[in-house]
Amino acid sequence: MRRIAANVERVLVGKPDVVRIALVTLLAEGHLLVEDVPGVGKTSLAKALARSIDCTVSRIQFTPDLLPSDVTGVSIYNRQTGEFEFRSGPVFANIVVGDEINRASPKTQSALLECMEEQQVTVDTTTYGLDDPFMVIATQNPVEMEGTYALPEAQRDRFTARVSIGYPDQQAELAMVDEHSGHNPLKDLEPVSDAATVMRLIGQVRRVHIAPEVRRYAVDVVAATRQVPEIRLGASPRATLQFVRAARAHAALSGRDFVVPDDLHAVAIPVLAHRLVLTTEAHAARRSATDVVRAVLHRVAVPQGGPAYNGQGHR
Repeated sequence: MRRIAANVERVLVGKPDVVRIALVTLLAEGHLLVEDVPGVGKTSLAKALARSIDCTVSRIQFTPDLLPSDVTGVSIYNRQTGEFEFRSGPVFANIVVGDEINRASPKTQSALLECMEEQQVTVDTTTYGLDDPFMVIATQNPVEMEGTYALPEAQRDRFTARVSIGYPDQQAELAMVDEHSGHNPLKDLEPVSDAATVMRLIGQVRRVHIAPEVRRYAVDVVAATRQVPEIRLGASPRATLQFVRAARAHAALSGRDFVVPDDLHAVAIPVLAHRLVLTTEAHAARRSATDVVRAVLHRVAVPQGGPAYNGQGHR
């Protein structure tokens, strides 16, 4: 995973925290939503991560005229055989890069719902399974920008994490100009891992221990988002599961085989903030979902260290 991170950082300069969340999402068997203004490297991040793993990769450019069948595939009538044949769409790949997902209509966006949740596609009453690993990395522009459709709550909830890249600092931007102005670093990027290795790593992450107290703390944090007056819709039970999976992945990337509360704190904002729907009053007070998650983390009591946090992560 360090090799993958180093490979991605050759393209996305000066953003190690963003790259780390992308790797956490990969190991947590989730999907990543990258939201920011144009030109900060959203698509470059998605492409660099996809190219760092030797597996099948496809890219979908979401546009207003894109149809659901352009994503999932379509059955075509074969005159020679007299039967319908299924032609698979770009979603049949290990890593699917969806560029500017919120420029397509909600009807087309919904084509990803089944595959992101159940890792399968149903076309004309026939269900087709997708390969392991499977990850959707989607980019989107802020909803205030012209020509965008806001993702519905059900769609956002299927993304394990959302990150915003932000503008680089001046030193990182200068390094980018020096290194990238003459050529595109994506063209020189070679895979440093493969699908089989990633699946073995995912298997290791599944076995990372999480003590009962830490599990209860994760549930308490998610439940607290449903009780905040500024929130109209809190985090779902699906969010709880992905919260714990992301914490396990973060612990593994930190070299531990057990989860501590700091792992939950590290992934709380990327995993929970995009799922929350604020009230009108909260918007008027210029409160953000990130502010609410931070307030919840401060309010919910952290389990104290003890025998549950020994060197092996077991009692």
